[in-house]
Formats: sequence, structure tokens, C-alpha cells
Amino acid sequence: GAARGNVPGTDQRHSMAYASPVDLDEAYRLGQKAMELAATGQGGYMSTILRDPGFIYNVRYDKAPLELVANSERTFPAKWILPGGCDVSDEFVRYAKPFIGEDMLSLPMIDGRQRMTCFKPLFAEKKLDAYPMYSALI
Repeated sequence: GAARGNVPGTDQRHSMAYASPVDLDEAYRLGQKAMELAATGQGGYMSTILRDPGFIYNVRYDKAPLELVANSERTFPAKWILPGGCDVSDEFVRYAKPFIGEDMLSLPMIDGRQRMTCFKPLFAEKKLDAYPMYSALI
């Protein structure tokens, strides 16, 4: 059969078992900030997390204009990668440890399988005409 490999971070992106409680909380609050922006008519912004300076880990939620963040990226600082490229520096560990957290996520299990949420089907009232391209496909 075909060989398969994972790049670093793949497991963390697709499995809830690897999510940190800190990361989940911050992601939820970031979504809340995005909804607040939308609800107050503040389009053209991305919700952001800003880390406060100092030894105690604390963040605040804000916004950034899309024209400043669209098509931009922040890369992993090269100084955080040790010579040889197989490990990270103590400086990176100090930076990352607070949002990695100390606890493992507790997942609900039923018959040995993860069970998250069972959603009730809830649909909004239809307000628009059928999309013409969709009706041509069926």
C-alpha cells in the first residue's frame, strides 16, 4: 500500500484529544469577538488575540483592519529553532507553555468512541429565491 506521513501539527488540527483547554477557550472568545464586531456593524475587521507583556500570561481581544492582515503571514521565528532543525529553544517553550496549559482535555466517551455534541436540526426561515445555478444542477 501507499505510505502515509503526517507533518507536525496535523494531529493537533484534526483531533480534539490534543486540544488544550486554554486554546479552546481562546478560540471560543475570539469567535465571540468576531460576532460582536458583526453584530455592531463593524465590517472589514478580523478579531484578534493580543498577548499582554509580562511574566503572567494574559490576553485581550481586539480587532485588526482586514487591509493590514489580508495576504500577510507571520512565520515561526528562526531563532526559536535549534541548530540541526530538530528541536526548539527554551525561549519558545517559555512563550508557548502558557497556552499549551497544564491539563488534558476530557472527552466524553460512549462505547469507546468520542461523543461531542448531538445537534438538533434547526433551520432559519427561507428568505431568498433559489440560487439559479443550483436549480440548473438538479
